[in-house]
Amino acid sequence: MTRTIIFHKNYFIDFYREQDIKVKGKIQYVLELIKQVDRVPEKFLKHLTGTDGLYEIRVEYQSNIYRIFCCFDDGKLVVLFNGFQKKTQKTPKNEIEKAIELMNEYFQEK
Repeated sequence: MTRTIIFHKNYFIDFYREQDIKVKGKIQYVLELIKQVDRVPEKFLKHLTGTDGLYEIRVEYQSNIYRIFCCFDDGKLVVLFNGFQKKTQKTPKNEIEKAIELMNEYFQEK
């Protein structure tokens, strides 16, 4: 089984462009894993509790933690929304709210 990854507008691309080459490599590794592995370990992809279908892609490089929000569409598509570098234990509420808005926007425009 292969998943297709698509981007909703440029939110993910803008985030990705800001990262250094090693972080980009790690992000690409995790995205490839999500594309090809049937059951992706929670270490890399986790459903956000209390959200309707929002997931976070989890990327760690050295001591830095990055999160990229996404959802599934028609079972296969992974739609990438905003990404950010995580500085605290909890995922910032404003980042989750932004991702939910983007997810709703994606499904309305579809």
